[in-house]
Amino acid sequence: MSRPFRFRHGVLAILVAGGAFLLLMPTKVQPVAWSPAPAPSLTSGPYADNEHLKNIESVGAASIDGPEALLLEENVLITGLHDGRVLRSSLDGDTTTVLADTGGRPLGLARHPSGLLVIADAIKGLLSLDSQGQVVALSTEANGVPFGFTDDVVIDDSGHFAYFSDASSRFGYGDDGEAIIEHGGDGRLLRYDFQTGKTELLLDKLEFANGVAFGPDEAFVLVNETGAYRITRYWLTGPQAGTHDVFIDNLPGLPDNLSFNGKDRFWVALYSPRNALLDATAQHPLLRKIIVRALTVLPVPVEKRAFVLGLDVEGKVIANLQDGSDGNYSPITTVREYGDWLYFGSLKASHMARLPLSTALQKPFNALN
Repeated sequence: MSRPFRFRHGVLAILVAGGAFLLLMPTKVQPVAWSPAPAPSLTSGPYADNEHLKNIESVGAASIDGPEALLLEENVLITGLHDGRVLRSSLDGDTTTVLADTGGRPLGLARHPSGLLVIADAIKGLLSLDSQGQVVALSTEANGVPFGFTDDVVIDDSGHFAYFSDASSRFGYGDDGEAIIEHGGDGRLLRYDFQTGKTELLLDKLEFANGVAFGPDEAFVLVNETGAYRITRYWLTGPQAGTHDVFIDNLPGLPDNLSFNGKDRFWVALYSPRNALLDATAQHPLLRKIIVRALTVLPVPVEKRAFVLGLDVEGKVIANLQDGSDGNYSPITTVREYGDWLYFGSLKASHMARLPLSTALQKPFNALN
């Protein structure tokens, strides 16, 4: 047999094996067809590219792994890390204390009026941490369905309820990409009652339920739907109590966590801009299943861009902060306003960061109106 003939047969065998892999390899992902609206422009309009986040500064402890959750209390930052630790750090980073190790992945933090630190842990569920460093599981399932990916939490001023998200009941921490591609609507918004210890389902069928935040006077709670590029509002008081609507839709990226400054602004962290291939194949489940298989051996095509939006209480964009330059601080997965600063956390970065609030709110800004 000649060498060219053997070469051609070898190439054919590789192509056949590759095709079989892409078409037949078993996968848990069962994509659901849907129709996203065309992605907003990043070259003009309210989401136009800029470098407002280019000069953010490092704050707190350095050389840490994935400080996503953020609380600032008495000039001390508290965050959760990839290895399960909950860390307290001075702003200069010179003093750090490990408050606990959950044995999971702490993603959301909220302080109860009693002093308990409540933790949304992606692996362990909804937890509490007391002043003695004892970690207690508050809730791990709702309506008989275990949490797959507990994500974020807020607590009302009375200390009666914690509102939190289960991003996916099918996919766990580390499988967020698969959950987004599947678009199966298995995310939930939940409410934990500190008095009874019971967990109530408020909303289901959410597309990767992520960050949560109260609105003014705790009249409603918002939840990010990362996989649908929108923020959903669930009404807690008034004539609409118990119903939900869309707060803002067709975002230019994947919304991760969000926060409220207590007065007039929400801040939304976008993990990355939307992916054109993901949108283009939204109506083609088979193609998306092929993509899932391919991504087991290929790098995930996520644009490395720092991206944060500010919204008013009506859902109008009032700030657009980005940085797509080399070495940017991304992905930004948490943003919180404290005093004169915006503080940032990241699922994958090695430090926390901040930016003067005056810079974040600087004009001109290409508003929607």
